[in-house]
Amino acid sequence: MATDDLPGQDRLRAEWSEHRPAVFGAAYRILGTVADAEDVTQDVWLRAVAANLDEVRNLRAWLITVAARRAYDILNSARHRRESYVGPWLPEPLLTGPDAAEPVLVDESVTAAMLLVMEKLSPPERVAFVLHDVFDLEFARIAEILDVSVPGARQLASRARRRVAAEKDAMPRTSRVSRTERERVLEAFRGAYETGDLEGLVRLLDPDVVYVTDGGGKVFAARKPVLGGQRVAELMVRVGRQLRPDRIDLAEVGGELSLVFHREGRVFSVDTVQIADGRITAYRRVVNPDKLTRV
Repeated sequence: MATDDLPGQDRLRAEWSEHRPAVFGAAYRILGTVADAEDVTQDVWLRAVAANLDEVRNLRAWLITVAARRAYDILNSARHRRESYVGPWLPEPLLTGPDAAEPVLVDESVTAAMLLVMEKLSPPERVAFVLHDVFDLEFARIAEILDVSVPGARQLASRARRRVAAEKDAMPRTSRVSRTERERVLEAFRGAYETGDLEGLVRLLDPDVVYVTDGGGKVFAARKPVLGGQRVAELMVRVGRQLRPDRIDLAEVGGELSLVFHREGRVFSVDTVQIADGRITAYRRVVNPDKLTRV
């Protein structure tokens, strides 16, 4: 029997593992935090188990809609917390490689750079953009979640799309690089970092590189972005000597190869980068321990 012919609850149990990555992925893209996305996913499951799904034709869309509604509520309240956040805020790292604990649909919208771009959107714009442009949900569903008209939902998605394009243009330049090229740059960077090779780091960093650290006030971290290849390289050499890592791994984070630093038996930082012309143009380091518990 095809799952479409099953009663609602039987279909839910048969298809949940198939749809769960999309449920989690929608919540993560809207919120930028793994912990909240996990909570939303669990809440969606509990609500689905208690619901009458016999008349639900598109179970995937129904589940994503429930997830988006709950994530939208959390996002509105999270805005106040982020306004008082100590130092720069970066998305919580999400492992997406073969060893990832949480399966998620991977595309550009889960990269650290894109999540930072979406952080500039208003909550309604972010929800409309994620649901329509990433998950292809119809505007009638989006309008229901945001309590707006269908034309209003279309306008929110269109405005978000324009703002995303403008924010991406304003970010440090980047280019699509192959996994091989990305691995080459990160391997070279790891070697220079481990040996304290200042000149080697300068060669790998773009002269206009932007370095951002998220410590959340929990650990020592730069409160403002650091600009310039020479300054960033000097800072990294100094930090590397003070907080020498046990090892530095390459791992897939947000769909892109990144660096995971280990120190004293735990993950010390997760570093994501943007690369153009063989050099790092943006370097983002998450050291807030609250954001590293799931790595």
